[in-house]
Amino acid sequence: MEVAIMLKLAAEADGSVGTSAPVSLLDWFDFGTELILVQERPVPAVDLYDYIKENGGCLPEEKAKVILKQLVDAAKDLEEKHIFHRDIKSENILIETSSDVPRVRIIDFGLSCFAMERSRFRFFYGTAIHTPPECYRGKKYRPGPTTVWQMGVVLYEALHVGDFNTETFLQKELEFNKHLSSHCRNFLDACLTNVPKKRPTLGDLQLHPWLR
Repeated sequence: MEVAIMLKLAAEADGSVGTSAPVSLLDWFDFGTELILVQERPVPAVDLYDYIKENGGCLPEEKAKVILKQLVDAAKDLEEKHIFHRDIKSENILIETSSDVPRVRIIDFGLSCFAMERSRFRFFYGTAIHTPPECYRGKKYRPGPTTVWQMGVVLYEALHVGDFNTETFLQKELEFNKHLSSHCRNFLDACLTNVPKKRPTLGDLQLHPWLR
């Protein structure tokens, strides 16, 4: 599935390497028992997890905004191509550091699948500690609300020291950086809403005042 998705992304990009947020597939080899993917390697770049650590364990709000705006746009583009990444997290986001403005690239489509807006899934494939709340209630999850939840998780980890854990989130109220702007706090609250139907869409997030 990963190859099929990356081939679709390459076709959409007209074969151009490095022009889209997802890293480009350069070649692939099927050896029967294993599949080898040759992918673009942006240089210089570091994953967002290490980028945050290198910046003292959390990012200034304005820097986080630059990253989240690109990430939301990239996630919306994947949604329009009917691609559900399933595991958007700081370790699967590369930050190109060759210019003053960090550039977002998305990697690791190993858990991704093709999905329509109304598709529903029973078994969660992704990072366990970031599982959306609806899965804990035994309900099926949908691509859009799950991806929005992951936007909130990425942003929370960018602005706070330490990892986000859904189980902890469900057991006690989250502690927020008291220096966040009201728009940023509203963006976080919206993404991390317990009820998936009450979360904004990716399109809504693009229009959110915090990203304007």
